[in-house]
Amino acid sequence: MTFVLLLVLFMGWLVSFVGQIALGSMSLTSTQISVEEGVKPAILFTWGVMVIEMLYLRISLACMDIIYQHPAVVRAIGWITAAFFIILCIVSIRSIITYHEEKKSTLLNHSINRFVFGMMLSAANPGQIPFWLLWSNYMLDWKILHSSTLQYNLFTIGGGIGTVTGLMVYIYAGNYIVTKMDMSNKSLHKIMAVAFALASTAQLWKMLK
Repeated sequence: MTFVLLLVLFMGWLVSFVGQIALGSMSLTSTQISVEEGVKPAILFTWGVMVIEMLYLRISLACMDIIYQHPAVVRAIGWITAAFFIILCIVSIRSIITYHEEKKSTLLNHSINRFVFGMMLSAANPGQIPFWLLWSNYMLDWKILHSSTLQYNLFTIGGGIGTVTGLMVYIYAGNYIVTKMDMSNKSLHKIMAVAFALASTAQLWKMLK
């Protein structure tokens, strides 16, 4: 029994960790905060992201059957996700156009607490819901995860830990790479703009198909 519960916890961590390691809005933003403001604000941002990620995951597990019975809800989430990436792409491009060495990027040029900012940015990206619906359904089909409150809670906790550890890779490794390569913030903005452009294009293609 203990092994089964530990496996559920581990799988929640693994899915979330791999999802965060894939280049995305949260990972790039955590690197940007780390480079421009330091590690502590980036970690606060990470914890904010984690709170919403766990909330979305738990909602996905609780409402899985209901959501799957309403394809329009899934489509709406898909379009909102596409709009989210387009907005981030536009913000990154604006940062490049208005770039000054002494100024923060447009995305970070505000006084919002980084924990709260992490929650806000993560909440604005509902694409996490289809991601967790897909993986949760896969885990249930393969009997790795079972429909019980305890296992759902452990899977959610594992997902939260995976979110933090995945983003930590970008906070420390990203900061190290940018520093060692003597990369300017403008170059980082360009990378973010390209990544968000690709993400929005892929999401739009998925929705139109």
